[in-house]
Formats: sequence, structure tokens, C-alpha cells
Amino acid sequence: MTFNLKYFIAFVLILSTELVIATTSGFIRHTFGDFLAVIGVYFLFKSFFNIEPIKLGIGVLALAFTIELLQLTPFLEHIGLSEYRMARIAFGSTFNYGDLIAYSLGILSIIKIDLIIIKYLKTNPKVLTYQSQ
Repeated sequence: MTFNLKYFIAFVLILSTELVIATTSGFIRHTFGDFLAVIGVYFLFKSFFNIEPIKLGIGVLALAFTIELLQLTPFLEHIGLSEYRMARIAFGSTFNYGDLIAYSLGILSIIKIDLIIIKYLKTNPKVLTYQSQ
């Protein structure tokens, strides 16, 4: 377990964007918000754990799908959280196939971007070093 500030900053930026999106409605909130949500979770995990992008992406996607599928059940009622607004926001309340597509596209995008960045940094190690003049 290690802390990676760059991924954490990316997580904070995504979270901030999500909070702004939460004040909107329509496509931006319901589709682009879901697309960004999985990217935010990816960055949060990547901030603390050095996990290969594909393995992490599959794990985050499995988590997102599980939460979405739980919306088909009275899950929050079973665990006694249905009265709490934050629980309803975090877990959602309505199943939507479109959300599964948005999650999948978000994960595919961030895996591709992360793999490109990792490859670039391996071939250009001087990018990671600071040299004062």
C-alpha cells in the first residue's frame, strides 16, 4: 500500500466535478455522471494501491455493476438505510441499463488512458525527475 498524490488529486478533481454535475439534470447528470463516477473510484483506489490498470478496472466495474444490480432489490430497506438521503445518492434508487453502458465506457476509457500514461513514463523516465538549473 502506497500513497500516490497524482492519482489522489485526479480523484479530488473528479469528485468536485461530480458535485457540480449533481446540481444539473438530464444527460450530463445521469449518463456523464455515471461515466465519471467509475473513473473517480478508479483514481481513489489507484491513490492507495498499485494495481494493474486492467485488474483494477475489472474490479471497479464489478463494484459498479453490483451496486446497479442491487437497485433491482429493496437493498437499502434490508440494511436499514432507505431513510438516509446520502445512502440513496451513493447506492442509487433506480436500475438503468444505460448506467451499465456508461460504467463500461468509463472504465474502458480510464484503462486505456492509464496504460498510455504508464507506457509513456516507462519510455521517458526523465519526465519523473526534476532537474534544477
